[in-house]
Amino acid sequence: MEKPRKSFKFRFVPLLIILLIWELAADLFLVSPAIFPPPSTVGKTVIELLVRGLPPGHGLHLHALFSLFRVFLGFAIALSLALPLGFIAGWSPKINRALNPIVNLIRPIPPLAWIPIAIVWFGIGLKSSSFLIALGIFFPVLLNTISGVRGVNPVFLDAARTLGAGEFHLITRVLIPAALPMVLTGIRIGLGVGWMTLVAAELTGVRSGYGLGFMIMTARDLGRVDAILAGMAAIGLVGYLMDRGILLIESNIHREK
Repeated sequence: MEKPRKSFKFRFVPLLIILLIWELAADLFLVSPAIFPPPSTVGKTVIELLVRGLPPGHGLHLHALFSLFRVFLGFAIALSLALPLGFIAGWSPKINRALNPIVNLIRPIPPLAWIPIAIVWFGIGLKSSSFLIALGIFFPVLLNTISGVRGVNPVFLDAARTLGAGEFHLITRVLIPAALPMVLTGIRIGLGVGWMTLVAAELTGVRSGYGLGFMIMTARDLGRVDAILAGMAAIGLVGYLMDRGILLIESNIHREK
């Protein structure tokens, strides 16, 4: 039990060292506080954004909630399409061969390149941002699911068939559990891409006036570098917590096995 405690204890030491160096560099005027505000200033700005908001009345927590909603909506759309398609393509070589050229043609196009056409199709708002986020998450989840299914040891499948398992039990009891680690890795990667896509989509404009990307753009227009860094810190923190949540789910699944 000592190892996990020690690793948890020292996990954030490098981050604290970086923040300390950053603070000292600003205090000693090695970097301009106006261009690169120190962590203490950014921390005060976070409190200000929570209390007063930017624009006024638009609190940081509300910006984060709206961004989270957009991410979860795009995430749900991507998973509902990528997971079944990935399992089918991984299970059937014929479908995989047919799908492969289409995926390899569309996948290299970055989600940001879809922003103009998303605005034309869906306008500025929830629909276009959800479409872009879903697009960013879709391909990592799809490809990892296919790889996970195709990477299942055939011996396990043959053993299950020998024991009389039908197709349904073969998929639900053997295939899905064996492919799950790769699927969760794809989800982790997809969420990171989804957050990057979300911020870019919000930078183009949002109707509600809420969103971390929208807040960063507002701070840029006002020349508030401290608020920009506070928004970036909020994005990093939310993304980190979501990633830790997926890791927690993965560790619980392994523990149950």
